[in-house]
Amino acid sequence: MAMDFFARTSGTWINAITVLLGTALGLFLRGRLPMAMQQVITQAVGLLTIFIGLGMAASLNDVTAGQVDGVIVGLLALVLGGLLGEWWKLEALLESVGDWLKRHFKGKGSFTEGFVAASLLFCVGPLALIGSINNGLTGDNALLTIKSAMDGLAAIALTSSFGIGVGFSTLPILLYQGGLSLGAGVLAQSIPDPTTSPQVLLVTGVGGLMIVGLGFNLLEVARIRVASFLPALLLAPLVHWIASQLT
Repeated sequence: MAMDFFARTSGTWINAITVLLGTALGLFLRGRLPMAMQQVITQAVGLLTIFIGLGMAASLNDVTAGQVDGVIVGLLALVLGGLLGEWWKLEALLESVGDWLKRHFKGKGSFTEGFVAASLLFCVGPLALIGSINNGLTGDNALLTIKSAMDGLAAIALTSSFGIGVGFSTLPILLYQGGLSLGAGVLAQSIPDPTTSPQVLLVTGVGGLMIVGLGFNLLEVARIRVASFLPALLLAPLVHWIASQLT
C-alpha cells in the first residue's frame, strides 16, 4: 500500500514544529536576558556550527574522482558555484525574501539576518538530505527527528539573538525537505546508497565548508556570503563526474 502524503513528509513537519517551539522559547528568553548573555549564546552556536561544519567537510577526504582528490573536486565546486551564486545574486535574493517577510509580518531588528542564518543552517547538511530520502521512501522519520531536536535547540539560541525571523526558516525547511521526501523515489534510483555515495559525500563536504562559513558569520569573524555558494551543492556531483571521465 502506498504511503500517504503525511507519512512520507512526517519528519519535515516534526522539524518545522520543533523550530517553531524553539523560536517561541527563544523569544521568551530574549526579553529576559541581558545583551551580553544573548551574545554569548550566539557565540556558542557559532563555535558549535564551525565544529559541525568541519566534521562534515572531512568527508571530502573519503572521495576521489579518478586521480583527482575529493578536496580538489570540492574546491572546484565551491569556486564555480560561488561565481554562479554571485552572478545570480543569490545572497541578495535570500535577503530580499527575508526583508519581504519582515515588512509583511512587521518584524523588527535582525529579522532578515536570523531568517537567512537559520535557513542555511537548517537546510544545508547530510541529515536534511539523507533523512528526507529515508522518510519519503520508507516512512522512517528517525533521522529527521534527531535533526529536529538539534534544530530546535539551535533555534532557541538563534532567536534569543536575532528574533522572530528564525521561525520563518520553517518555510525553506518545508519546501526543501518536503520536496526531497516527495521526490525520494527518483533520487533513490540515482543514489542507491546515500550513506556511501561519493556524490552525497561531496555534497556533505561542500555543505560542511558552507556551514563553517556560517559559523564565522555568527562569530562576526568575517562576512562570508554563504548563500552565494549554494549552487556548489548541485555542481559537486557534476564536477565529480567530469573529473572521473577525464582521468
